[in-house]
Amino acid sequence: MDEQHIQARLIALLRQDNIRLWLEPFTTDTGDPELHNLQELAVKYAPVTGFPVEEVMSSLEVLRSDTSRKDEGNKEFKETSVASLELHLPREEGEKKKRKVHLKTKLDITTQELKSRISEEYKCKHFNLILSGKKLSPGMRLDEQKVKNNSKIMVLNVTSDEDKNVMLEEEEKKRNQDEGVQRTQKGFQILSERDGSEDPTTTPFLEIADQKGNPLQIPNEERKALILAMGFHEKGRSLLKKRDHSAALCHLLLADEQFNKCNSALLNTVDNYAVLQLDIVWCFQALEQLDCLNDARQRLSRAEECFQRCYGEQQNRLRQIKGHTGGEDVLFLRLYLLQSVLAYHDGNKNQASYKLKEVERLFGQLCLDPDKITQLMSLGFSEQDARLGLRACRGDLSDAVLHITQRKKERKEMKEREREKRRRRLQDINTLVELSFSKRDAARALHQARGDVDKAYNILLDGAEAQTQTQTQSSERQTKLDQLVSYGFQMDIADSALRLMGDDLELATQMLLDNQGVVPPDLLSPSPPSSSSEEPSTSSSSDNTASASSPLDEELVNEALEDIPRHEEDYLDLTLDEEQELMTRIRSCLDKQPSSSG
Repeated sequence: MDEQHIQARLIALLRQDNIRLWLEPFTTDTGDPELHNLQELAVKYAPVTGFPVEEVMSSLEVLRSDTSRKDEGNKEFKETSVASLELHLPREEGEKKKRKVHLKTKLDITTQELKSRISEEYKCKHFNLILSGKKLSPGMRLDEQKVKNNSKIMVLNVTSDEDKNVMLEEEEKKRNQDEGVQRTQKGFQILSERDGSEDPTTTPFLEIADQKGNPLQIPNEERKALILAMGFHEKGRSLLKKRDHSAALCHLLLADEQFNKCNSALLNTVDNYAVLQLDIVWCFQALEQLDCLNDARQRLSRAEECFQRCYGEQQNRLRQIKGHTGGEDVLFLRLYLLQSVLAYHDGNKNQASYKLKEVERLFGQLCLDPDKITQLMSLGFSEQDARLGLRACRGDLSDAVLHITQRKKERKEMKEREREKRRRRLQDINTLVELSFSKRDAARALHQARGDVDKAYNILLDGAEAQTQTQTQSSERQTKLDQLVSYGFQMDIADSALRLMGDDLELATQMLLDNQGVVPPDLLSPSPPSSSSEEPSTSSSSDNTASASSPLDEELVNEALEDIPRHEEDYLDLTLDEEQELMTRIRSCLDKQPSSSG
């Protein structure tokens, strides 16, 4: 306590005298020539502080060391984004005071990753990290929890068995969550690499299509990013249904990263991106992450703009495409509800009340009569179809029956078209196989030609001619190489001579004769493998990898496919139970507060 007291008094005195301990010699604006070393400073400040010169001297040295380190650390942080954290470690047995150490790290790592480093470097076992009196959350990044360069963090040992068990459970949950994210990513990566050239009955693949089931022609890299984005989003949504908001948020943020790799023009024409922004902000509010308010505000703004572009003014474009707009109202209910929450936290009661009234109006329209759902289910429709049908038709039972029946008919027709497409594809592959091409090459050519069998045939012919030409060139070169070896030259030297002379046998022979059977050192340079050692191939390495999938790959793919809903409007099928809970809480909070302007 005395040491902290001395340092606090000395810091005030140093500021008062404008002395910078980290600069040599300790210059001042007053130009006092006597303040050039710590000893003189200690003698000057000892009577003022009331402490002995030796203790003041020791404290000044500590302050000098700390300020010099911070100055260097600030420069390093600006240049490399590597922060320096001041860790206050627990006392070891026999010590009177806590240990203070400095650890360098990036701030975009999670608390759990930092704890792993501390455990390894300082042999701590069960502990929590405390910043400004608050425990850092294991699954969140440091910068998301206001950890900054030069932050002071307390390493607090966990003592009770109950606290240890809670901490261990949190760590186990985080490990499982990380493993789940990795498995999801790997599964959808495998699917994104598949281009549909394999038999889909044995090698499933994903296709990006419009609402009518027509495949969208987009660049391959963008297609891969979009598949990963939509895969992470679906996994996040499946976790949201289980109210596992923490795990859901991890997947949703990864989906956001992948969506941002896609062409902005594409994102402006589909509502997937807007729905993702809503889902992310929904997790923020469920986890009470108030430090993410600004990010949440920006995401809701992007969602609203995207909805307007996709659906048109007054949802006219949506009405033209689908014939109704009732189902999408659940998205606007969520949007307005989250906007109300943000306005409330901003202290703007009037705006929060206005948005909440919009929510309550929509909720009244979307809250369905249970008897009507029961009647529809008695006709053989699923609960999901019943709910979506009634909302699409604004609660009208007769219209809902017609609507659901029509949607089921459309889905059946789409499946029939898909089956016919597969049948024709197999028929075309067999036609090409009968022309002496392999089944694999025929499938790839047909895929490349987008189903045009004549174009596929030409592609295969061109490939066969190129392969024949390569083989002919390789055979001719091998003949020349054999001839040089028959003259008595070594194989590797003969190969180098041919390569340097552009495979001209006469020039290669003359060069070797002129140089006593060796290649001049000044002509030698690192070379690619000779063509004689290369085997012609008609498929890329990624294709070979995709075709030779392991049992683990198939397991990961099947896990990924399980999260993809079978109903194309699954994202609109909200029970509104959580929304009603939040509406009630916000209404209660607003009723307790006086009005505010804004």
